[in-house]
Amino acid sequence: MQSVLLTCVVYGEYETMTMMNPPHPGSLLRRRIVPALGLNVTEFSKKLGMSRAAVSRVLHEHASISPDFAVRLEHGGIGNARHWMTMQANYDLWQAEHKEQNHIEKIYAV
Repeated sequence: MQSVLLTCVVYGEYETMTMMNPPHPGSLLRRRIVPALGLNVTEFSKKLGMSRAAVSRVLHEHASISPDFAVRLEHGGIGNARHWMTMQANYDLWQAEHKEQNHIEKIYAV
């Protein structure tokens, strides 16, 4: 039952933010999921079978969620891997689109 509730929280927050700056998936885990589970970072890391440092980097938005991390979340009952990867891709794309770029010339196909 708890994994169903957490999945709804994940999907619900994400869907409300698709048109604006999407959240880093790590912030969602840090602010909503891990506290709802009653775990600290060390306990959460152990349950995922990952190092505390690797999990902490994602939770504090210093690293992206990898496919492996996404699959571990799914196997732990927290959402599904494709959703986590979509959230990460949306975040990364928004960041790239809003980053100041040097002049880029139009490239036309022949």
